[in-house]
Amino acid sequence: MGVDPLVLARVQFALTAGSHFVFVALTLGLATLVALMQTRATLSRSAVHARMTRFWGQLYVINYAVGVVTGLVMEFQFGLNWGGMSRVVGEVFGVPLALETVAAFFVESTFLGLWIFGWDRLNRWLHLVLIWVVALTAYCSAYFVLVANGWLQRPVGYVMRDGTARLTDLGALLANPTAVLAFGHVLFGGLLTAGFFMAGVSAFHLFRRTEEVEFFRRSVRTGLVAVAVSVMPVVIFGGSQVRYVQPTKRGASEEGLAAQAAFVARFGPGDYLPPGLAGAGEAVMVLSWLVMVALAVAGLVKVPFGRWLVRGRVFHVVLMAAVPVPYVAMLGGWVFREVGRQPWTVYGVLRTEDALSQVPPGMIAASFVAFTGLFAVLVVLNVWLLARYARRGPRGSRLGAVPSAASEPEPAAAL
Repeated sequence: MGVDPLVLARVQFALTAGSHFVFVALTLGLATLVALMQTRATLSRSAVHARMTRFWGQLYVINYAVGVVTGLVMEFQFGLNWGGMSRVVGEVFGVPLALETVAAFFVESTFLGLWIFGWDRLNRWLHLVLIWVVALTAYCSAYFVLVANGWLQRPVGYVMRDGTARLTDLGALLANPTAVLAFGHVLFGGLLTAGFFMAGVSAFHLFRRTEEVEFFRRSVRTGLVAVAVSVMPVVIFGGSQVRYVQPTKRGASEEGLAAQAAFVARFGPGDYLPPGLAGAGEAVMVLSWLVMVALAVAGLVKVPFGRWLVRGRVFHVVLMAAVPVPYVAMLGGWVFREVGRQPWTVYGVLRTEDALSQVPPGMIAASFVAFTGLFAVLVVLNVWLLARYARRGPRGSRLGAVPSAASEPEPAAAL
């Protein structure tokens, strides 16, 4: 007996969307930290902060470049596997995605290209403006994606006409609390991710007794400060979303059972309570956050004492091991948010089984194999590239470097 096409389509989207999300988190956080480093370097003419900008900026560019590919590939699934969704709610759901495309794939990528190739060629103030435009458009891109997702969680600003959702209030769509609060949650989650990443990579070099002590001492402090600044706001924004949690996410409580009964009356018999996996995701998210709080407190104790940061080998190992923790927390929260919405694609409007494309099961199986295989390759490639260039340290950074005259080919050879 073959696998249910609906299960395959859901697992495929879970794997690809979750994989893409981990790229986004590091991109958002690193863009902010790199912009702050370059601001410090521009204002103070600090040589070490200029080098930090190049090194961490190169890792940011690697993660961004591979992440863009995953985003492009992921969106093909809406037409391939979820034709019912595109047909019924595409006119509303597609609006924020179109805005995100303009922000991410046109504005952000254009200014990022100018920032990369304008190094030492543009005025330093103009070059600084470019990285801040990149960071701000990255925020816009994330916000528009969360607007689309927030509408799936809490549909507002629309009417159903002839079985199709029509947008009636763009302001309500853009100001949906499930999007606004989630944006703050993701923004600080990205800073947490980048902070742990920066602290972990720096700890690796300090553990190996690098000659670049000052460089990585400043970098590990920057990462730990980012963690300390973000660890409480991320849970505040997360907790603020509780009032907008769908009633059925509350399980077998009085509110959850009342919502179940209401859906049965409207849509017919069925199980409208989310599967247990949603609760497991919430538990993983909370436990991971508690670990990050403990590490943030330890970091606050050590940050004022630079000698401890440089010589604390046990602490270095802890920081290296902590790099995956924010990723685990984010994926756990994502499972709670998305699985907890089941069996709805658009909560209370469109069931997931009705959103599936009416295509032969073999096509969905082929899509599953192709997409998950491609994403696995991209994730492995990204990890390998980040590890390779992170190990090289600042002396191996080539971001914005101009080829030396000795390395340029002779005119005759070029012909």
